[in-house]
Amino acid sequence: APDAASPAYRSSGSRQAGAARGAHMPGMRSAGTVATALLMSAVDVAAIESQISEQGATVRAMKEAMKADENAHTKSELTAEVDKLKTLKAQLSPPEAAPKPAAQKPAAKQPAAKKGKKEEVKVSPREERTVRMGKADKFREKGINPYAYTWDVKDSCTKLQEAHKDLGNGEVAEGARTSIAGRVMAKRVFGKLAFYTLTDSAGEIQLYLEEAAVKAAGGDDSFEDLKTLVDIGDWIGVEGGIKRTDKGELSVMVDKWAMLTKTILPLPDKFKGLTDVNIRYRRRYVDLIVNAEVRDTFRKRAAIVQGVRSYLQDRDYIEIETPVMTSDIGGADARPFVTHHNALDMQLYLRIATELHLKRMVVGGFERVFELGRIFRNEGVSTRHNPEFTSVELYEAYADYEDMIRITEDIICENAMKVCGSLEIDYQGTPISLQRPWRRVSMNDLVTEATGVDFYAMRDDFAAAKAKALELKIDGADGANSVGELINKAFEDKCESSLIQPTFVCEHPKEISPLAKPHRSKEGLTERFELFIYGREHANGFSELTDPIDQRERFEAQAAKKEAGDVEAADIDEDFLMAIEYGMPPTAGLGIGIDRVVMLLTNSASIRDVIAFPLMRPEEGATSLLEE
Repeated sequence: APDAASPAYRSSGSRQAGAARGAHMPGMRSAGTVATALLMSAVDVAAIESQISEQGATVRAMKEAMKADENAHTKSELTAEVDKLKTLKAQLSPPEAAPKPAAQKPAAKQPAAKKGKKEEVKVSPREERTVRMGKADKFREKGINPYAYTWDVKDSCTKLQEAHKDLGNGEVAEGARTSIAGRVMAKRVFGKLAFYTLTDSAGEIQLYLEEAAVKAAGGDDSFEDLKTLVDIGDWIGVEGGIKRTDKGELSVMVDKWAMLTKTILPLPDKFKGLTDVNIRYRRRYVDLIVNAEVRDTFRKRAAIVQGVRSYLQDRDYIEIETPVMTSDIGGADARPFVTHHNALDMQLYLRIATELHLKRMVVGGFERVFELGRIFRNEGVSTRHNPEFTSVELYEAYADYEDMIRITEDIICENAMKVCGSLEIDYQGTPISLQRPWRRVSMNDLVTEATGVDFYAMRDDFAAAKAKALELKIDGADGANSVGELINKAFEDKCESSLIQPTFVCEHPKEISPLAKPHRSKEGLTERFELFIYGREHANGFSELTDPIDQRERFEAQAAKKEAGDVEAADIDEDFLMAIEYGMPPTAGLGIGIDRVVMLLTNSASIRDVIAFPLMRPEEGATSLLEE
């Protein structure tokens, strides 16, 4: 008989009991009259058609098996199965029409109407839910709880595949016995033999279900229950031996089985899949069930997060947990989420960065600290932005921004090798080379290359620089108040999107870098860098400003911007200023956007693809499955 290589067949099993109950549920068509009472409900029709499909598959399988081996089945066995199929089809045959009276005059011959296909009856999720609930009731009638408490799992699917990788086709693993559990993802039923596909968190394996073996271990009804009461999506536990079929599929030869969780809602169609991205993101649990590549993405994300944490801990960085709610806004230019503490009657903000609290730890004597956690910014949503995201920030005493550049390369390259196995990767059809060293170039040099104008050379003539920027139609130039801001606007408008290969953009203007140390040799610039790959910022680092007087002046400049209406400008954090007045050693800091690194290393087009539960508008994909 065929095994996993045969076309998948989804069996609904016996549905009459569930269908009968469904005929009285809300939303179903009522009888109304004697005539309509004779009509079958949609569920009845669907249940019979499902049985016809299953029985037809059984007959075809028997015929194919007899072609290959004439002793596979007897003719009487085949005849019996064919008769069952005819009986099922007869239930859908319309009653014979009453004979028409003979015509007085033969009518003109009309062209014969084309024989059309019988209209397919679609079973709605609501109706399918009713049928499945009926099957759960069947288990209860048998004294079986369809929602079990536990199962003794001995192996995983992947562990079994590895342990028996050398087992030959058609061979049985002598003395081997296993106990596994998982979700049924495919059913192929062929009379007295069935093949199910079981998946667990690690992989999948085939279940080889032979009527004689299952009945011997579980009783006369056990095989029939397995065929008719277990649906795709159900969680079951099984025990049995191990074999590899003639076609090479490693299988568990099941004798004992148990229903662990009866699934009420059907999974998306096997072939159409779950393609609506709004539903995928909102119902991530269904997305994970049906899309193995999505599960793989989140496994890789977990590996990357662990890789970042291990890299830092192996180098004596201490992980610190800083407040999520703060009374001041600082550490970045971003609009915060506002909340209120009722007991203290005070306004608080969700943090937009962890920087200022981690620097306080450095002041306190911790020379290497980091935090890997959630950041919240009340900004727009796009394929690259989510209001809450994950970042790692780290600070190291006695280091400068050159050290942070090296650490950035280390972290990304080590994780690329871990999850991709190579430093040559593909992102959305574009080859990306992570081979070091990565390009380093100043922000002003990039702007000069793109526009032909050296704005830094015009730093003492803001009016001329702004006029030139307006002439070049640089987006946002009209709102700039310094040459440094013009350089940044020109970079964002003319350069950023072209940085496909890894590039460290260095030497940012002082006006847009309020927490970075002044450059040692270039007036008006800072020792800061941003890493761009595929036109997106992935990291930001600098030699930290440790001069408390300079820091206060920059905070005051930010406060002036906020007073003028800049909603992203930071507050003056007096407590942080007090901290660095106690003295902060020479320090360098780095922030890496974990979500964007995961996007890059998993070839994910949208940030929503790498965040398990991204923020969604209420109306997006909010329709109930029962209403679809």
